[in-house]
Amino acid sequence: MKGADEVLLVIDVQNDFMPGGALAVSHGDEVVPVINRLARNFSHVVVTQDWHPAAHVSFAEHHAGRAPFEMTTLHYGEQVLWPTHCVQDTEGAALHRDLHVPHARLVIRKGHHAGVDSYSAFMEADRVTPTGLTGYLRDVGAKRVYCCGLATDYCVAWSALDARSAGFEATVIDDACRAIDLSGSLERAWTQMAAAGVSRIGSAELLR
Repeated sequence: MKGADEVLLVIDVQNDFMPGGALAVSHGDEVVPVINRLARNFSHVVVTQDWHPAAHVSFAEHHAGRAPFEMTTLHYGEQVLWPTHCVQDTEGAALHRDLHVPHARLVIRKGHHAGVDSYSAFMEADRVTPTGLTGYLRDVGAKRVYCCGLATDYCVAWSALDARSAGFEATVIDDACRAIDLSGSLERAWTQMAAAGVSRIGSAELLR
C-alpha cells in the first residue's frame, strides 16, 4: 500500500470520453479496470472531472463556421475547438459507472469557467487560474503524483507537467491511460514529459 504522500490522480474517467461518448477516446473504457486495481494500492486518491458550462468557449458549436478539432486563438492562446462534452450535470459528465474508488479524498472539477479551457488538474489553460490542487497536495504532505486516466496527450500530460512545475515528483502509468492523438500530439506529449522529468511506468510495476 502506497503511503499518504504518494497520490493516485485519476483524471477525467467520464462517460463522454468513453467509446460512444461525445469526445470518445479510443479504447478509453479499458483504463477503468486497471485504475480500479491501482486504486486499491493507494491510500490517497484524487479524482478529476471535466465540468463545463453549456456555453463553454472551447466548444466548436459556439464559433460560427468552425468544426470540432480545428484550432483557434483565444485571449490566452491557441485552443482546440472540441465537440460539446462533459456539460455540467449531464450523463456525459458523470464518472464511468464501473470506476470504483470509494476512498477518493477529493474531486477536482475543472473547466467550469466559461471563458477558459482547463486540461490540467492543477492550472487552467490561461496558465494563471489555479484549481486549488497544488495547495491541497502541499497541505497534506504529498510528494509524488501518479497520473492515470484520459487522455494521455491532453489532460494527463498537462497534469503531469504541472505537477512537476509545482515541485512534486510525477509518474504517468502508461497502460492506465489512453490518448486522443491529434496530429502527433501523443508523441509530443511524451517528449515534453520526459524533458520535464516525468517518469513513465506500467501498472504491473505498482501491483507487484
